[in-house]
Amino acid sequence: MTEKENELYRDRIKKLELLKAEGVEPYPAASGRTHTIAQVLRIFDTLTKKGGKVILTGRLRALRGHGKLTFGNLEDESGIIQFVVKADEVTAKQAKIFSLFDVGDLLQIEGPTFITKKGERTILVKDVVLLTKSLRALPEKYHGLKDTEMRLRKRYLDMLANPEVRKLIRKKSLFWQSMRNFLQKKGFLEVETPVLESIPGGAEARPFITHHNALDRDFFLRISLELPLKRLLVGGFEKIFEIGRIFRNEGIDTEHLQDYTQMEFYWAYENFDNLRKFVQEMYQHVIKETFGTLKTTYQGAELDWGGEWEVNDFYDLMIKYTGVQPGDPREKIEEATKKFGIDKDLKGVINPGRRWDIIYSKLIRPNLIKPQFMIRTPVEMEPLAKRDPSDNRRVLRLQVIAAGTELGKGFSELNDPLDQKARFEEQMDLRKRGDKEAQILDEDFVEALEYGMPPSVGFGLSERLFAVLMGKSVREAVIFPPMKEE
Repeated sequence: MTEKENELYRDRIKKLELLKAEGVEPYPAASGRTHTIAQVLRIFDTLTKKGGKVILTGRLRALRGHGKLTFGNLEDESGIIQFVVKADEVTAKQAKIFSLFDVGDLLQIEGPTFITKKGERTILVKDVVLLTKSLRALPEKYHGLKDTEMRLRKRYLDMLANPEVRKLIRKKSLFWQSMRNFLQKKGFLEVETPVLESIPGGAEARPFITHHNALDRDFFLRISLELPLKRLLVGGFEKIFEIGRIFRNEGIDTEHLQDYTQMEFYWAYENFDNLRKFVQEMYQHVIKETFGTLKTTYQGAELDWGGEWEVNDFYDLMIKYTGVQPGDPREKIEEATKKFGIDKDLKGVINPGRRWDIIYSKLIRPNLIKPQFMIRTPVEMEPLAKRDPSDNRRVLRLQVIAAGTELGKGFSELNDPLDQKARFEEQMDLRKRGDKEAQILDEDFVEALEYGMPPSVGFGLSERLFAVLMGKSVREAVIFPPMKEE
């Protein structure tokens, strides 16, 4: 704390002791609220005509004295309202106690409603109870938390100072709930699968490791929801989804976090073309329900999520933006990467799928601004997807792209156990050669496929979609992002 903050802290500690000396319990266990502030404002005229009293609770957000009158603002989650304390309307003890309150304290006020000469809807305080004494001064509204790192580190203060942060959190809840409602109305069953896994699978990412004391063995925090959900398809379920936390031990930037929410659904006996139509319908429903419109803005660019989205082939995009594509001679590809200045990004990358992903993410994806699908990537880029019957070198995979970033991915699921095992073995070979993010052979999953998994499609998206829709970085769109130590 700064010297000024220390001084304010000491002053509030002194007031706390004075309140206790007056017999005030500064942290009582209960309150007697009769209405929220929003409820009072909604029926204000009726309450005023009847002359009845209300009991409100909330945080003291402002205090201003005018002679024998003290005006203040009380705020709860639903809204804010003005109150007034008249010296001749309260006892001498109550007036003394009130003088020991500070902005930030949590109060309970009781009294009738009335409208001031200036037309302000107001509570005339007849009784006041301290619910929580605040020992630290709140940051000034809109001005006290300009530093982004401090805002994210002290997110509870950010919520208090900036109403738009609370609005974001409410919208995020609506975002996931509207997605859940959509899937459930379409006949999907919501399930929960374990966070702790013996083998991390379903994605190329470094896992977090933890130790299970009772079993005396290490487990991994899941990096995807995919493989457990596919086991449910083997078990006879046909339409399932999960919304849950996943964990990836990778870098922090505007698009990536280590601990975030993801949704994945799996649909047996459905095909790739219908998956694309269904995904577009789901996105449009969720965006309209959450934002009331199908037009959003990200970094100054308007994104129109309505209508039919454009569909682009991966190979066509590669030719358009780089002049090369998978299958071209190695020398030609290396010449192109040098020309575009990304040869350093590819140095030491032994995974052919990741090499193409780097080229794509560096040179192509930033140009894809409007909502669209990118389809039919090389088989090396997706070890868990079914091969394209028209071209065995590709897979039936789609990505939702907008604002220059990936906002969802799905594919026809690979259900050939022999092909799946061969691809896992290729990934294991990459791990032996130093690729720490290559996928691990999951013998139990392959065995599950050997019992028979129906032809299926699957799709997943993370809260990066919500961040883009809000026009925020992903760190700003989560409530408590992981931060470096101070």
